[in-house]
Amino acid sequence: MSDKCFVDTNILLYAHDRSAGIKHTRAKALLKELWDSQRGVVSTQVLQEFCANVRKKTGASLPLAEVRALLEDYLEWEIVLNLPRSIPKALDLEMSYRISFWDALIFHAAQESGASILYSEDLNPGQQYGSIQVINPLTDSSGVPS
Repeated sequence: MSDKCFVDTNILLYAHDRSAGIKHTRAKALLKELWDSQRGVVSTQVLQEFCANVRKKTGASLPLAEVRALLEDYLEWEIVLNLPRSIPKALDLEMSYRISFWDALIFHAAQESGASILYSEDLNPGQQYGSIQVINPLTDSSGVPS
């Protein structure tokens, strides 16, 4: 089993939203652990959503230069590219698991990376999708890898 951990956009957003209370604390701790262990994986979709939302969905008003600096940091992680073939595969996952297309695209990227864990607030925690376990680290601090 892989020790790679795929991180959904909402976890990145909470890690940079100081107004989010315990969710900020937990997301920040998780990302620190993933930085230190070099097990974090994201996709181009996650990075695009992060850039589009970090300034409007967080309590902070970040200048574009700071968003770019954060992006540059995340570019050091393993990144799964969403390619044209990702789209029909996501459609298959959408149909198989009865999830949204965008969530299916996240799952496809997690599968492509070989991750065994998908950290997300939006999906069913504890749900197993193939070889990928969904964990919501914002509600249970035991989700932080050791």
